[in-house]
Amino acid sequence: MVWTGTWVSDRLGIELAGDDELRGLLGLALRRNPKRAHLLVSGVLGKHVPQLPSVVHGHGVTLGRRVRALLGPEEAARAVVLGYAETATALGHAVADGLETAPYLHSTRRPVASVPSAGGFEESHSHATSHLLLPEDPAFFDRGGEADRGPLVLVDDEFSTGNTVLNTLRDLHARHPRDHYVIVALVDMRAPGDAGRLAAFAEETSARVDVVAHARGTVRLPEDVLARGLRLVEEQDGGTAYPLVPCAPAVAPVRLELGWPAGLPDGGRHGFTPDHRARLREALPAMAARIVDGLGGPEQAGRVLVLGFEELMYAPLVLARALEEAGLDVRFSTTTRSPVLAVDDPGYAIRTRLAFPAHDDPADGPGERYAYNVAGGGFDTVLAVVDSAADTPALHAPGGLLAQLATAAPRVALAVVPAHTPVPRTPDRQEPPVLPAPLRGPDFSSYEPDDVGWLLQDLSAVRLEAPVEEREEAVQRGGAHYAESLPVEYQPTEEYQELYRDALAGSAARIARAVGTVTELVLAERSPRPVLVSLARAGTPVGVLMRRWARHRHGTELPHYAVSIVRGRGIDANALRWLAAHHDPADVVFVDGWTGKGAITRELADALAGFPGFDPEIAVLADPGSCVRTYGTREDFLIPSACLNSTVSGLISRTVLRDDLVGPHDYHGAKFYRELSGSDVSRDFVAAVEARFDEVADAVDQQVKEAASADRAPTWEGWAAVERISEEQGIHDVNLVKPGVGETTRVLLRRVPWKILARRGAGADLAHIRLLAEQRGVPVEERDDLPYTCVGLIHPRYTRGATGADGKAVGSA
Repeated sequence: MVWTGTWVSDRLGIELAGDDELRGLLGLALRRNPKRAHLLVSGVLGKHVPQLPSVVHGHGVTLGRRVRALLGPEEAARAVVLGYAETATALGHAVADGLETAPYLHSTRRPVASVPSAGGFEESHSHATSHLLLPEDPAFFDRGGEADRGPLVLVDDEFSTGNTVLNTLRDLHARHPRDHYVIVALVDMRAPGDAGRLAAFAEETSARVDVVAHARGTVRLPEDVLARGLRLVEEQDGGTAYPLVPCAPAVAPVRLELGWPAGLPDGGRHGFTPDHRARLREALPAMAARIVDGLGGPEQAGRVLVLGFEELMYAPLVLARALEEAGLDVRFSTTTRSPVLAVDDPGYAIRTRLAFPAHDDPADGPGERYAYNVAGGGFDTVLAVVDSAADTPALHAPGGLLAQLATAAPRVALAVVPAHTPVPRTPDRQEPPVLPAPLRGPDFSSYEPDDVGWLLQDLSAVRLEAPVEEREEAVQRGGAHYAESLPVEYQPTEEYQELYRDALAGSAARIARAVGTVTELVLAERSPRPVLVSLARAGTPVGVLMRRWARHRHGTELPHYAVSIVRGRGIDANALRWLAAHHDPADVVFVDGWTGKGAITRELADALAGFPGFDPEIAVLADPGSCVRTYGTREDFLIPSACLNSTVSGLISRTVLRDDLVGPHDYHGAKFYRELSGSDVSRDFVAAVEARFDEVADAVDQQVKEAASADRAPTWEGWAAVERISEEQGIHDVNLVKPGVGETTRVLLRRVPWKILARRGAGADLAHIRLLAEQRGVPVEERDDLPYTCVGLIHPRYTRGATGADGKAVGSA
């Protein structure tokens, strides 16, 4: 085989001298860099050259085991490992894997405002020089205590001058002095003089410094090599600055769901502990199986390249390693910031180059990024693995990474790892308790487990129900909040259930059209990978349906959670904290069933003021109140899920917020009515609507197209109408006016109704309203001037004396 440094060596006289293994580990390439023209290209690092995952990971693990043998078991148990961004992030992880017991951190070029820096240093020869150290745990470098810090293991892919290592050692020794440092690299290419400077540091600080490497040698450079190298680059590239390949059209990749474990960091940017390592190892086989299934099996997948993303190297590497163990023909490499000349010659290390714009909103501004040796690699499938912070419109745009990959392989797939959002800890503040994972069916709710995770606590064993009349009196007298108890669940008569079934049969296609429209608008305008968060519980069936639409139409499995929001009390702050720790808040899209007068819309906006990063705009199925800009329809029509209570919402009660049940670190509560399973229609409702997805697809596409050019700005017409009705009826409290079919249904099922205002000629949309009103003795007034189909009015001066003996509402005194 031709050595992949031959082309550069022949033209510039650059030579490698040292151990016999050097040429098997390194090739040569040229880059446009006024500080250093040549690039040592590792064949086993998994950065520029696609390589077997087992080879990449195995080299790091072997180094880690050598460090463990050097330190001995006791010192190895006290060690911490630090890797360098971007090229050595996975190598450092693998060294920590070899040590087994060491926590790991890698430097980063992605600042996080909420995390104070624990140090920083410069990589003088790099194209992007500044490194940040941002551990989530401020005591990361003080493992074992300040008086007894264990060894620090620093990992880089290669040592050339040793300047970066010295910069790091001086910075960290000034902040966290210790007795022992171990420097680890694939290759140690320092000249004798450079090695002497590291010895001088050891003598100066009285610290022991060891070096562990697979191979050692030096690079012999002619005196004028920098100038000649830059001229050669210009000659080969025509004097241009690494131009993009012809702009490729946008593509829709196969999006694969990993099932990444909740709360598991995506890598070592903010710290990765031995417990994290164990959790990841346990989860890898299942994630690999999902990938294999998503690619249609090994034969359809063919030869696969798993392509990581800049600093995100380890997660893609171990996923690729798991695929290799599952029998796939797989290679691993990652994208990079480093601009390198590509020359299609077997004696040159970088044969092809794909260039594309940065897609993660980097702190140092926009710029080109690169994927080397992908084109021409003979890959049938390229699986790009990015974190959620990089899953942006720029990733999917024409000329973006995915489009460029489509020019190099017949099939492109995408997997997104949730970007870890650190919750910084300070030594003087106790870390809040770890919040529990979301509740899921069948243990909590009758939905499929993947349909929704409930960020609630289970209060099923607590008696919370009170007669409707008692609750209304307590609320109106100011002695209680409506969220402190639950109404007794309404058990529908057979006549009412028949109305529900007729309503569902008649409106399923209409609902499916609205579901499709709002989902497509969310995907197009809010996030390509949204995290649906429904407002329990009216929003939850809608969130389930939106998730089903995304899967049916796009093959995308969207995360979906349900959280509690309470009028006058705000949203569940602990649920937001869990979401921020497991997902990018910018991807969170809050979902509700419909808008009435817009009270919850305003409540959410106010509640999120203290939680930066979350977008307060709600996406709703129906927006008759004209309160939001992301909606499926603005018609006020019957949504059958509003006809019933828990039996159409996964058998979950409305949410409860009471001081004696919900502590400062608890989620809001709710009950699971298992005893009502015989009457449950939750899955039937979802299935009936999902069955109409195909027939409404064309109509959805047309509605989305029209919506894209329409003025959808909220007018708050509903709020103005409610204020007018409140004054006309002498109520003088907008909270007692519930506009729209959905809200009116709630009044009849859960409150003490006074009267119903109905738009004349509303027809079938009000059949169930008329039946409920008749059952509860509530008058229905026909009106010609309503902006809604109907409006429910809660009794404005309610006491138990204002009803008859049967509890039915009567006219106000």
